[in-house]
Amino acid sequence: MVLKFWRILTRTLSFGGPRNRKYGRRLALNLFRKCCAEFIGAFAIVFGGCGAVAIDQISGGAITHYGVATVFGLIVMTMIYATGHISGAHFNPAVTLGFALTRHFPVREIIPYIVAQCLGAILASGIHRVTLAPMVGGALNYGVTRPLDGQFSTAVIYEFILTFMLMMVIVAVATDYRAVGQMAGLAIGGTVWFEAMFAGPICGASMNPARSLGPALISGQLETVPAYIVGPVLGALCGALCYQFIRCDDSSGDPASGCC
Repeated sequence: MVLKFWRILTRTLSFGGPRNRKYGRRLALNLFRKCCAEFIGAFAIVFGGCGAVAIDQISGGAITHYGVATVFGLIVMTMIYATGHISGAHFNPAVTLGFALTRHFPVREIIPYIVAQCLGAILASGIHRVTLAPMVGGALNYGVTRPLDGQFSTAVIYEFILTFMLMMVIVAVATDYRAVGQMAGLAIGGTVWFEAMFAGPICGASMNPARSLGPALISGQLETVPAYIVGPVLGALCGALCYQFIRCDDSSGDPASGCC
């Protein structure tokens, strides 16, 4: 799979004569490294965050909702600091699309990023199925996101608002030179933490299509996935556009400096 992915990247970015092909291979290698960072980040979020949900079930509530929200916030924060300088630390298809819409991310890298993010989330959930599900006879809570009232509209509305606020913070600390960039991990992780704290019981507070897809695919509970794609994607797009509108025209950002 890795070799096939590499060949696709090389063919996509290589063109022309030997010099251009060499340049294309260099671009492909750089993109592959970024995708590896995105894969690891998304894997860590689902492995740690959704793993906390599963272990809370197995342990009879030892972690608690507060603990689960804290794990999500901390893992996002630490992975931003670990890989932000490599890939921008999106870990989230909605964030990647938001940066691309506002021209802070190259369009040609959208699909590789999203594929890497989703594969990382799926692998993490697969490991939970192999290692944790047998402890509860297969009836494991994989961290599947679903609205408390079962309504599609509830999930879409809450996920839209949550991701809108998250994306506002991300774009601010990642692209505006007036923001304190060194605080990006803390600001974004803190946003994930407080949103998970108050909205987790209502809608799961996913804010990330990959985070919802992984557990849903492995558990076979796919009925709510569309809501957790539509809500976060629309929220991220609107949040990115909103910050672009309200910030001063003289601020500019590095296209590769996205986060979460």
